[in-house]
Amino acid sequence: MSPHSTSIDTLQIRAATWNDAPTIYAFLCALEDLLLNQDAFLNIFRHNLADPNVHYLVAEKAGETVGFVSCHVQLLLHHGGKVGEIQELFVRPDVRNQRIGHQLVAALDTLARQENFINLEVTTNQKRSDTIRFYERESFKRTHVKLVKAL
Repeated sequence: MSPHSTSIDTLQIRAATWNDAPTIYAFLCALEDLLLNQDAFLNIFRHNLADPNVHYLVAEKAGETVGFVSCHVQLLLHHGGKVGEIQELFVRPDVRNQRIGHQLVAALDTLARQENFINLEVTTNQKRSDTIRFYERESFKRTHVKLVKAL
């Protein structure tokens, strides 16, 4: 098994590949509740697959992709080291409450420890109260406020 792969019960977590693009695209359209620009998605996905500072993991169960998480890594001056930030996490609605999200975050936690991250961070919209509770159960703490300026 690679450092990006783990098996818990019948769930397999592995690094995403180019072949996962259609499924991940569908997941992110569902997550954002809008049709994303597919050409832009594919260009960014291809670029990020080659970037060692971007980690895309998929969860498979019974041969089907059931979840996805992405983590972008930066070397930040004010942290004095590597910080990973979860950008997207999606579990198919029909398999939620089976701890798949927990296992995706656990796989990222393992990767973060192997790569000596200082922190693993996540930002989510404040209206997603279920998502906030999920991350708090995963030991994330509310320590910052994110401000966004649309351009």
